[in-house]
Amino acid sequence: MKRLLLFVCLILTLPTMAAKNRKVKIITPYGTMVIELYNTTPKHRDNFIKLARHHFYDSTLFHRVIKGFMIQGGDPDSKHAARGAMLGNGDVNYTIPAEFQLNLFHKKGALAAARDNNPAKASSGCQFYIVQGKVWTDEELDKLERGRLGGRKIPVDQREYYKKYGGTPQLDQSYTVFGQVVEGLDVIDKIAGMKTDGNDRPLEDVAMKIRVVKKFLFF
Repeated sequence: MKRLLLFVCLILTLPTMAAKNRKVKIITPYGTMVIELYNTTPKHRDNFIKLARHHFYDSTLFHRVIKGFMIQGGDPDSKHAARGAMLGNGDVNYTIPAEFQLNLFHKKGALAAARDNNPAKASSGCQFYIVQGKVWTDEELDKLERGRLGGRKIPVDQREYYKKYGGTPQLDQSYTVFGQVVEGLDVIDKIAGMKTDGNDRPLEDVAMKIRVVKKFLFF
């Protein structure tokens, strides 16, 4: 009876367990990126999973691409958009409260939420970007701390990462990071290297679809 009770309890906890430690894959013509979503940003994690499950992102584009910076997507207006049309203003009818975490930073492959200039720094309900970034020197990071970061010191471990692997430290604690590419970093480079128009839109459309990676539990 005790073993049966334990099994029943485990079954009852499956919905909660399944909502954590989730991964999604972003499928593009240039390859697939697998992204782990962070538990410490649950509002962003759960919203992204919800949209993916409803196929919200199917046929949306990476509509804004800046080499050495990031690739941005998730605009619903980008679905089947005319060539050359300016994109980036599409959204859903809600925002997500900022979920800044000191240990989540804009290293290469970071998944973060786009936003407008609202004072609360609340995130768009659907638009996101993935960091490509660049490798930084100590001199550049020192200047960044004195200038745009307003004197805020970059933690030592993060500074070392930016110097070795790269990222966009100027965005830290200003935009919510809620995931990390764990497979397919090369896909970011391929998309970031595309030719773009005056609005940073790739001349060749980069459509995507996003799927939640199924998780199997064994007892």
